This record gives sequence, C-alpha cells and structure tokens, in this order.
Amino acid sequence: MRRSPFSCCPFSCCRFSSRDATRTQRGGTAAGSADLDAAARGWGVAPELVYVTEVSGYTVFQASVGEYEDEFVTAYRSEKGATKFGLFAGHGSLTAESCPKQPLGEVTDKPVTCERDGDAWYRTAGESHEYAVPIDAVVVHLIADADKVDRAVLRKAAEAVHRPDDTELAALLSTPDGADT
Repeated sequence: MRRSPFSCCPFSCCRFSSRDATRTQRGGTAAGSADLDAAARGWGVAPELVYVTEVSGYTVFQASVGEYEDEFVTAYRSEKGATKFGLFAGHGSLTAESCPKQPLGEVTDKPVTCERDGDAWYRTAGESHEYAVPIDAVVVHLIADADKVDRAVLRKAAEAVHRPDDTELAALLSTPDGADT
C-alpha cells in the first residue's frame, strides 16, 4: 500500500505507446541530462522517473515534490487551491491483466476497475480515480478524489505527461527560502 510521503500532501487520496523522452509536449527540449540527473539525485529518484504535466488552471505544489517508495511524486493544485491531483511515476508496467490487481492509491479494500482510454488506463476504486500512463518501463499515475477533480481534468493531465524542460525543472525545485511558488 502506498501512502502520502508528505505531511503537507494536499489531497486525501495520496498514493503512491512509448513517447520520445527527450522532447516535451510543447515541442521544447527536455531539461539537460546533467541538470535533470542532479535534481533527481537530490530527490532520491532515478532520472527516468521525473515527469511533469500541464493542465490549464493547475500549478505544481513545490512542497510536494520528491520521492516516496522509489517513485517520483508531485502534486498539482488549482489556482484557487480548491482542487488537487497527484502525479506519481515509478518503474513498472500496466496491462489488461495486471491493471485491476494493482491497488489504486490507499484504496486497498475496494475493487479496481480499469478502462483503456487511448494510450492510458482510466482506473477507479472507492472514491478515488486516476489515469495511468505507461511510458516504456515507467508508469505515470495521475490520481485524485473523484468528487473533487473530474475525469476530464485527469485525462488532460494524462495527455500532457512529458519530461520537463529547463523551465519546468526549475519550477519543481524548491526556492532557497523554502517558499512555495
């Protein structure tokens, strides 16, 4: 069972076809490998697990960026702070057979339903839902409370999953005074 690695985790459901890993969805070049490697080392994760997404109206919650159980984790919150979703990237795979057997967040006592949606899986269990995006040997999970973030938002986040460019990598890094930007 995966649990929130952060006491400041801003959402209650915390848990913890191949794409070109050197290009971002916006067409820019992914962050330089030395910068990405250094950042990943600082978080205690493998560099290939560092992914970001873009959804209009949502920004990275810096205090949530880090590692938990060998996964890269970060939260995104709405500009008004009313809704949040998490991004979790870990080594693994997801198939039609394995999908319902893998727990969804901290929900271990409810059955997991899986629906193929393009290159991703839409999964539900209890009051949580997620899109799981397999990319090579990594699965990126975008998870939220179903009553707070609708499926369309998570789908947009899943469609926009990519490796960070230099600007996005900088947004993940903590500011020197620890303030959240």
